[in-house]
Amino acid sequence: MLQRDYILEIVGQFVEGVSDALRRAVSGDASGTSDVERQIGDLLDLDPATALSLSPDSLVTMMVLSGMGDSVASYVCYALERLSRIYGREGDEDLSGLRRIQARAVAESFSCDPDDVPEELAALDAELFA
Repeated sequence: MLQRDYILEIVGQFVEGVSDALRRAVSGDASGTSDVERQIGDLLDLDPATALSLSPDSLVTMMVLSGMGDSVASYVCYALERLSRIYGREGDEDLSGLRRIQARAVAESFSCDPDDVPEELAALDAELFA
């Protein structure tokens, strides 16, 4: 029960933080994309620069080792996929491609779909990415 409460709390913090950061990123504020990446790192309890520089397989391995991968995979997958879109719009094909393959690796390893939107982020997604 305690672990469930902890996961709900960190997911809630992630949803709040990533929502604000994605809004800023979509509006062209460069700090938004770095804040989305920071939110992903915080959710995984990893240094964001380290976490998001990992190969897709290594990122998945770190999620498995954290013991929380199953609980947060759909959120990580969603955020990585949306970052991929934003970087693509900005013309940064390298980062866009890396985030896309990281999202796919998370999706394949944890049986989630990169196109599925976590319920808590559905309204935001409709606002920003529809």
